[in-house]
Amino acid sequence: MGLNNQATKPISRLVFPITDFQRKRKRMMDQQFSIPDVNKRLSILMVAPQPFFSPRGTPFSVLHRIKALSLLGHSVDLLTYHIGQNIDIENLKIYRIGKIPFVKKIKIGPSKTKLLLDFYLYLLTRKMLKQKQYDLLHTHEEACFWGVPLAKKYGLPHLYDMHSSLPQQLKNFKYTQLGFLLRLFNKLEQHTIHNSRAVITICPELQRYVESGFPDKTSVLIENVADNRLVFKSSRDIAAELRQRYNIPFRHLVLYYGTLEPYQGIDLLLQSLSVMQKKGRDDVHFLLVGGSREQVNNYRQKAKSLNIDHKITFTGFMAPESIPSVVDMADLLVSPRLSGTNSPLKIYSYLRSEKPIVATNHITHTQIFDETVAVLSDIEPISFARAIEWVLDHPEKANQLAQRAKTLARERYGYEDYLQKLNWIVEQSVMGKN
Repeated sequence: MGLNNQATKPISRLVFPITDFQRKRKRMMDQQFSIPDVNKRLSILMVAPQPFFSPRGTPFSVLHRIKALSLLGHSVDLLTYHIGQNIDIENLKIYRIGKIPFVKKIKIGPSKTKLLLDFYLYLLTRKMLKQKQYDLLHTHEEACFWGVPLAKKYGLPHLYDMHSSLPQQLKNFKYTQLGFLLRLFNKLEQHTIHNSRAVITICPELQRYVESGFPDKTSVLIENVADNRLVFKSSRDIAAELRQRYNIPFRHLVLYYGTLEPYQGIDLLLQSLSVMQKKGRDDVHFLLVGGSREQVNNYRQKAKSLNIDHKITFTGFMAPESIPSVVDMADLLVSPRLSGTNSPLKIYSYLRSEKPIVATNHITHTQIFDETVAVLSDIEPISFARAIEWVLDHPEKANQLAQRAKTLARERYGYEDYLQKLNWIVEQSVMGKN
């Protein structure tokens, strides 16, 4: 349901307005994606310019691509940065660039550090292509820029995994406002899409962009619906242990988990808690899981300045296998995203959780679900606070939303579709033409 500053809308039936794009998307999902011959196991060189593995958006997406390819019987050589956790997946070998002593962490988004690491990752890509024979070159994010020419040089099909629009990233992260640089990256992106054998997109907005700008390009929307429990074994229920470790009180618990980047709307979340406190609401506690040490310290100071530090807990990094226990503790889940077009990966987990969801009325959310399965708020503190309060004050109706969300996750965002579409696009990449 949606909340704004005017009135509360009633709960409605699970009805989604059908657009032309959604009709096309439904036809695509309904069609029979052919499965490659089981005797043809592919050797894939995958390049991920990320600290793999670390618990944040793109590395999670890369992780599940690899897991799915492994389940389908293909082997993957992954090239990535020197930083990250090794993950044990059948048919996966991880190759890292050489250790760079002064680079111990990599912030999210474009940076000069990433330019340096990408240069070494490019050299590693060339080295591996010279040494081994592959059936497919599969690149993520900006690795596409050297993936296209190297694929051509070594006679390989190139599959571009498009997690976001790279020119838009430069804007969103305020890396540059220089028009000529944005135009350059736009040209590079167009060149990459045009010269790739096929393209994977991760959200409807990106798929619209590819379909409208490159109507003859083979592409498929594969949303990040995979459950982390496919890779990370769920730990025993450690809710009591976590409550004690982080001193979490027994009040209504509002949970956010993910990165603490500005575009995630953490400031909005803190301001909404301040609004609730000023109204005398004492039965609520916020739990924020994730973020770097610097980000956590920064937001703790902001919480203190708002006089809400006693009503909010920041855990910092938490192992992915512990997240289910945290979700079980929560009364509701929030996603206060402010900008961008690619949907947060956690949204699909939220939908499966059987917990009520409060999210901003933003394209990153509304391209995945609508007000029949979650409470959608205006992007401002009073509205977001009212949305949270509505859920807490109407538990039966909120639970109806949560059950509808689970139904939506099962019917529209199932893992079987994920596997079928990945199979199909890999087959198209290997067998098709640019």
